[in-house]
Amino acid sequence: MKPTSLNILIPRYWKITCHKRSETKGKDVDGNGYSASKILSIEKEMNQRTDDETFLDKPEFSWCITGIILFSALCFSLETLSDLDDAANTFLHYSEIVVVILFTIEYIIRVTLSKNRLRFIFSFYGLIDLISILPFYLAFSVDLRTLRLVRLLRLARLLKLARYNTAIQRFSSALYLAKEELIIFTLASFMVLYFAAVGIYHFEHAAQPDIFRSLFDCLWWSVATLTTVGYGDIYPVTTGGRFFTFVVLMVGLGLVAVPTGIVASALSAVRRQQEAAKK
Repeated sequence: MKPTSLNILIPRYWKITCHKRSETKGKDVDGNGYSASKILSIEKEMNQRTDDETFLDKPEFSWCITGIILFSALCFSLETLSDLDDAANTFLHYSEIVVVILFTIEYIIRVTLSKNRLRFIFSFYGLIDLISILPFYLAFSVDLRTLRLVRLLRLARLLKLARYNTAIQRFSSALYLAKEELIIFTLASFMVLYFAAVGIYHFEHAAQPDIFRSLFDCLWWSVATLTTVGYGDIYPVTTGGRFFTFVVLMVGLGLVAVPTGIVASALSAVRRQQEAAKK
């Protein structure tokens, strides 16, 4: 066969794809398939939150706010004790009032000093600040003070002042970069979860009607099996059910590994782009 005849066997679209990749290699496309321009745009979007930094984000104030958050969580935990005396209940009650006042002052300061107040109010941290104090003022019949524990997420602001700042930004950019792949993987996982429940129902419902009563009971089994947890509260007894369980376990091991590879690939792409930008 003549060398020129090889061109006939190669699809035209494959040659075009290879040609485009060779042109963009080292310029705009990362080795993992993520474009450098997309990574830079994501990093720019993730870094927009620094525009609302105030004196409350300085180390001394951040540690004070962190101490108040932990103290608030401790008081909430102590309130669940049933054998507290009147003095302890009074202390916890006034502690709650003081904590809410301090959080309210902090929220007002952040809204006032924010360059874009509306954007801060509807931002992630702005909503957390509001949710942490709103239940106290609304005085709902249901105790919604549990939501104040979400303020523990504010501890992430301390990491911006430490050496892990770059690592957190890189991880956030990687998750945002691979969001399409993660969404598709999540949808595929739910499909596999449902198919596993249907399969075990087919094999075990007749043999164990009291255990695998419905598809919802089988969904609990499929969750425990696909995640490789295996509580052992329900398990198959038929030969077909056991073989099917083996197959589901093998699939479950793959489900655990797939998101790890996706995030690791995105992290590698972001890291290489950041290192290239420093040069």
